[in-house]
Amino acid sequence: MNLASKVSNVQLPSVLVLGAKGRLGQGAVEAFAAAGWRVIAQARTASHDRPGRNIEFLQCDVLDTTRILAAVPRVDVVIHAVNPDYTRWDTLLPPTTEAVIRIATASQALLMVPGNVYNFGADLPAVLAEDTPFVANTPKAAQRIAMEASLAAATQQGLRCVILRAGDFIGGTGTWLDLAITKSLAKGVVTHMGPDDVPHAWAYLPDLARIFVRVAEQRQDLPAFEVMHYPGITATGKDVHAALEQLSGRTLQARALPWLLMQGIAWFSPMLRAVIKMRYLWQRPHQLHGEKLEHLLGKISTSSLPDALHGYVHKSPTSN
Repeated sequence: MNLASKVSNVQLPSVLVLGAKGRLGQGAVEAFAAAGWRVIAQARTASHDRPGRNIEFLQCDVLDTTRILAAVPRVDVVIHAVNPDYTRWDTLLPPTTEAVIRIATASQALLMVPGNVYNFGADLPAVLAEDTPFVANTPKAAQRIAMEASLAAATQQGLRCVILRAGDFIGGTGTWLDLAITKSLAKGVVTHMGPDDVPHAWAYLPDLARIFVRVAEQRQDLPAFEVMHYPGITATGKDVHAALEQLSGRTLQARALPWLLMQGIAWFSPMLRAVIKMRYLWQRPHQLHGEKLEHLLGKISTSSLPDALHGYVHKSPTSN
């Protein structure tokens, strides 16, 4: 029995996770499967995991929309968890967005897209509400604004889409936490990204993935296009440092990220050049307010900061 017939012959609600091997993709696969959904996990490279309960794997490129739609002609929800090369968004975001729109529209699915705070520009205000204006004064802001505009325009051609905007991820690998903040934790050092007293928006991935499930379960109550903010965890550098000390049971040294040194190395690293342009996120206080999300789901519970950071300390060989 092929994948398409498997999906069509079951009564469970179904979700296609595009980019299932990424940070949010993995979280979404686990959360939807745990909630009893049938999950089709798409990834460009083969998965080394065995299919779990309600989980099937689809190996192909997200741009191969013909193959994806042949395998999954109908699905209830599509999760856009594809994460193109950060240094090539200018060339990769448009075709990826176009492919995701085609897949969701043709399969008559609700498209769910993770948003971020880049849209608000380098001078983003301290409180980011769902009606806060976008400002395209950085390349990444302009690219994300254009992407979301494409999604909104596609709803005039039959797409149904909801964007869930969240802060920086906590959990998994490839985040600011494992690449910088806790990188030297085994040596008793916490790297601080900016001033200690600047609030920063965070999203613990298991919590965010469960929010995706809850919103998907209310998909019949959503308009054709909606943008909602997930408040997540707002924490300063001092808060993060204190939580890591609490978890490790010892005093930790604070060390500032060497931005000037990074600027010198960035001449030879496109990734570092892209990262340095986002330094403002650690210099300007910001937090997300999510009235629309709370109106849809009711009170939103969020893991505590220590609970969210527990995995980073657990990985440290010298932690207690």
